[in-house]
Amino acid sequence: MAVTIAILKESHAGETRVAATPDTVKKWTGAGQTVRVQSGAGLSASISDEAYTAAGATLTGTTAETLEGADIVLKVRPPQASEIAALKPGASVIAQLDGYRDKDALNGLAAANANGYAMEFVPRITRAQVMDVLSSQANLAGYRAVIEAAAAFGKAFPMMMTAAGTVAPAKAFIMGVGVAGLQAIATARRLGAVVTATDVRPATKEQVESLGGKFIAVEDEEFKNAQTAGGYAKEMSAEYKAKQAELITTHIGKQDIVITTALIPGRAAPILVTKEQVASMKPGSVIIDLAAPQGGNVEGCIADQVVDVNGVRIIGFSNIAATIAADASALYARNLQAFVGLLIDKEGNLAPDYEDDILKASLVTRDGAVVHPNLKG
Repeated sequence: MAVTIAILKESHAGETRVAATPDTVKKWTGAGQTVRVQSGAGLSASISDEAYTAAGATLTGTTAETLEGADIVLKVRPPQASEIAALKPGASVIAQLDGYRDKDALNGLAAANANGYAMEFVPRITRAQVMDVLSSQANLAGYRAVIEAAAAFGKAFPMMMTAAGTVAPAKAFIMGVGVAGLQAIATARRLGAVVTATDVRPATKEQVESLGGKFIAVEDEEFKNAQTAGGYAKEMSAEYKAKQAELITTHIGKQDIVITTALIPGRAAPILVTKEQVASMKPGSVIIDLAAPQGGNVEGCIADQVVDVNGVRIIGFSNIAATIAADASALYARNLQAFVGLLIDKEGNLAPDYEDDILKASLVTRDGAVVHPNLKG
């Protein structure tokens, strides 16, 4: 019996991405699956309804019509109450569920007896790289952060030599060298900026230098052991933070552009730039804070607002990937396509192996309960 896959139009304000593209839909319909796409779901990502129907999807009007009897529901953001109410018992909902903060959606999925899979919990193992939504979206976020900084900055990025004089290159400082940070370094370098970067993980020093940036950090023993087995940054001691803050304070006052990207899963974003450090920057400088959804890395940052501090602009993005919706959707859709492949067997039946490492790590609700160990209680 064919599996029915439902693609909803995103209901969160400002969300322009979509969870499937005609390419991914075509692969499912070609394999005999039924795909329903809510009308208008892809318009903000430059995908027409006609493109979906050409790929074999059935267009639907309402949320209830789209979800009726659906076995698998694909979304970008957590489902809202009206969407959860329309799910059939046992449906699999796959999205970035944001379970640490969106408890209503999590509890709603459990109460609806839905199998909720959080794509942000997909483990960072080789087999799961193609499903890694954090990386696919962060890569674009790092690129876009530099473009936004360049647009907000009142000067040129590259050095320019003209008969009328020389324009000095912009100085860009990237704080947090994960996927977003690395792409920000590469993009800022391509635009001609002088780039420096910092991170508490020692492995990032070589990565920064390979992209042409200069690494800035207090490189003591704590720094050398500041990375978890999963590749995430550890919370640093107060003593290390004080030494690093002194170094950063000296450095940051000389910068034109600062981009902060540091996040710790399930916790408030660490403060990387204090009010005093912001005050030390020159008027006209720009700070892009990509950690705004979790409180921000910069004191004074407000999500989705531009805060002016004596001519220094702090710009907080809560969903910067949505500003580049077409590419973000294409990458996210491929992540989901690979993940859905774990739920459907070779005969085309819904047959998830709950002992699979990837499914075990990402499953958050099942059999009427919240089952993920980090989200219980």
